Amino acid sequence: MAVQVLSGEERWKLDRSDDAQFYAEPRFVQHLDGAFRARLRALYAERIPPGAVVLDLMSSWVSHLPDTVAYAAVIGHGLNARELEANPRLTRHWRQNLNRDQRLPLESASIDAALIVAGWQYLEYPEAVAAELLRVVHPGGQLIVAFSNRMFAQKAPRIWTEASDQGRLALVARVLVAQGWPPPLRIAEPTRAEGPLGWLGGQGDPFFAVVAQSSR
Repeated sequence: MAVQVLSGEERWKLDRSDDAQFYAEPRFVQHLDGAFRARLRALYAERIPPGAVVLDLMSSWVSHLPDTVAYAAVIGHGLNARELEANPRLTRHWRQNLNRDQRLPLESASIDAALIVAGWQYLEYPEAVAAELLRVVHPGGQLIVAFSNRMFAQKAPRIWTEASDQGRLALVARVLVAQGWPPPLRIAEPTRAEGPLGWLGGQGDPFFAVVAQSSR
């Protein structure tokens, strides 16, 4: 059973409607800018070995994995079928509302690397998801949670919308450690905007990531 970290008040959302309705229509857009995506691909290239079995949790029509690396499988999860079907990196996928059911339909210790990009901020029960990820990631495997400061604020729990960027990093780490993950690496970096704006010193989406390695 997951160790609870958040209070009921901290899980409160402005929009309490069914997430399946909110994500019913596909959004074939990039939710993070090019600078963020480039930094994310570099992190994946550094951390995920070729031939790995990858779980892309809370995925969409893109997985942000480096194009030059081949994996044994990329298993996708999300809420919108059309987005998942359009993702060329996914070997297979399934739909599931993690705010209704946190149990992952995967065998224990079957995943080398689990990824969540711009999705953790919508979890009402991140403790249960973190516990499930610890179950399915094999010993020595890793979890990479990446996010910026963008979100659908009405769908994010209060603890996320009211926290600072560093507070969000600390929150993800605290939830993971409470479920048995070792203390994770926290990454907080600025990015430089692409194109002329970047040449003039313009900033892109800030890059935040929590990287945890399973020891169980």
